[in-house]
Amino acid sequence: MGVGYEGVTLEDVLEELAGRGVTTLVDVRLNPISRKKGFSKKSLSEFLTANGVHYMHVPALGNPRDNREAYAEVGTDEGNAARDRYRKLLSESPAIEALQELAALAESSSVAVFCYEHSELRCHRHEVLRAARDLLDALAEH
Repeated sequence: MGVGYEGVTLEDVLEELAGRGVTTLVDVRLNPISRKKGFSKKSLSEFLTANGVHYMHVPALGNPRDNREAYAEVGTDEGNAARDRYRKLLSESPAIEALQELAALAESSSVAVFCYEHSELRCHRHEVLRAARDLLDALAEH
């Protein structure tokens, strides 16, 4: 599952995680800093840990800064090119190893992939989730 913090509070995020039984939040922001109070790495990690949710930052799955603006343009040539660029990054090291770690974690616990955008379709976590599901499907076939 994916979670975005655009337009919500820390408490809203925690409520969503608790409602879905999530035990680990995997932050896929390249740089986990935020102007929104409580959503930078240290404070978010401390808040989640205090509330029984493990926090894990995986920068290898972050979307490069220069690819973000176009990525939000769903259905445009620029948006499609940004998605293609990001999918290519996911097919290379160290993202491959990070995806394998994410898939293994998802086999043994309930995981949420975290970034800013409320709409998963406007966020790179959509591709992270797709790639992790593909890995889990491949593992299940063996």
